[in-house]
Amino acid sequence: MAKDEKKESKQELQQARPATALSPFEEMERMFDNYFSRGWLSPLRREWPSWAELAAPFEGKMPRVDVVDRDDEVVVKAEVPGVDKKDLDISVTDNSVTIKGSTSHEEKEEKGDYYRCEMSRGSFSRMVSLPAEVDSAKARSKFKDGVLELTLPKLKRTKRHSIKID
Repeated sequence: MAKDEKKESKQELQQARPATALSPFEEMERMFDNYFSRGWLSPLRREWPSWAELAAPFEGKMPRVDVVDRDDEVVVKAEVPGVDKKDLDISVTDNSVTIKGSTSHEEKEEKGDYYRCEMSRGSFSRMVSLPAEVDSAKARSKFKDGVLELTLPKLKRTKRHSIKID
């Protein structure tokens, strides 16, 4: 029986070990969660929104942008779904592009005594630094299916060269 007890105690020790070590930040976060979940502040505490809930109203307001640096031009692609071409404002300088836009949507539904009206409005502005100086006077743009594409010719053509790793 003594051997069985030793085996059981070894199994208990192995099960008690954490699977992974916590970083100091994770450990501190766990300590705060344990401390504040005890409810010591509950008479004064209301339900606070999480960071994800705070960010939710602003989701989708900042367009995602790709910048492609080619030999003789810079291409900027921006996702702006739900925005009309007439609601976009694009300005180009020698080393940056600013994309501004606004959205407005209103939906009304009326059935007998039931009336529903939902409105949403929003605007965004995104400034992107360019990897090279461009000729803003020769910029070209295309807009299709919620994707804006700007083609900006460079002032100085850049040559790519490879570097040998020692």
